Amino acid sequence: MEFSHETLVAFAKTFGLFYLIAMFSVAVLYAFWPANGKRFEHAAKSVLDDEDGPCR
Repeated sequence: MEFSHETLVAFAKTFGLFYLIAMFSVAVLYAFWPANGKRFEHAAKSVLDDEDGPCR
């Protein structure tokens, strides 16, 4: 069974599309998971609580 170049390109594009959709879904689920809310809130505020001030 021999595959043509067009068949392999179509398979690669389809597989890549589903792979990117899956990775995007995982990232969105991770970002909006309720248990991660405290961690993200702490990370957002920790930058503002820097007592050293800007570097000069």
